[in-house]
Amino acid sequence: MAPTGKGEVDEITRCPECSSTHVTRDYDRGELICEECGLVLDEHFIDQGPEWRAFDAEQGEKRSRTGAPMTYTIHDKGLSTEIGWKNKDSYGKSIPTRNRAQLYRLRKWQRRIRVSNATERNLAFALSELDRMASGMGLPRNVRETAALIYRKAVNKNLIRGRSIEGVVAASLYGACRQCNVPRTLDEIASASRVGRKEIGRTYRFMTRELKLKLMPTSPEDYINRFCSELKLSGEVKAKTAEILKMANERELTSGRGPTGVAAAAIYIASILCNERRTQREVADKAGVTEVTIRNRYKELTERLGIDVPV
Repeated sequence: MAPTGKGEVDEITRCPECSSTHVTRDYDRGELICEECGLVLDEHFIDQGPEWRAFDAEQGEKRSRTGAPMTYTIHDKGLSTEIGWKNKDSYGKSIPTRNRAQLYRLRKWQRRIRVSNATERNLAFALSELDRMASGMGLPRNVRETAALIYRKAVNKNLIRGRSIEGVVAASLYGACRQCNVPRTLDEIASASRVGRKEIGRTYRFMTRELKLKLMPTSPEDYINRFCSELKLSGEVKAKTAEILKMANERELTSGRGPTGVAAAAIYIASILCNERRTQREVADKAGVTEVTIRNRYKELTERLGIDVPV
């Protein structure tokens, strides 16, 4: 009987305690459980995964499940083999010292033969740079995959000609952050890359126009969770900040203003109202804006929304 998911009843296995045939496979915990008496028959149960639907032996061979999944973050999409950096064999034993020089040469030639032409060389360098930047900024896997896909589209359309690889990579990463709703400012991207903020912005605008990327502008609400977490503020402050920003949107106080500055001012007001006060300097450092910006937005929000902030 092929496994189909959590809670599947195994009709073949019989419980040795109560002789019941109602035995369930729990793939989340890796256990084989009797539904009648609750006895755990096997606690290291292996999920064999769903079988591919095949109508003959040839289709069964073609649809076999082997190897790691494809990824856009490697120049050949992870289809080729890779000799790992650990000096261990397939059994986990250490490679003898006399064979390590040979393994080093094999590893070096493996890296060389994986890159065959100029496009692959470009992708290999660019995607390693993208991985370095994303790791430094702590970005999730889906953002890296999206950024790699945007960069590949730029290469296919020949948009990188006359531009630095680092600039196009940084612009792709910024676009991926916007697309995946993981907001990062241009200053944060610039600090992780080797190019300036102005060049990244220029390249990003060019790529969005040529690749027709449909990206919505970031809003102050997108920054609440990250800024509050970095300032170690409670959920009450987050809720109060969201409430202040909702009122500001209704009065159209956020249009034409930087989303990070508005979010920082709202968090500053909410921290005072919830008795978890943070200084303007602390909030400004985490939000990447100046104290003057926070003061200006603070005055606008408190005056226009009628918020009474205790001194």
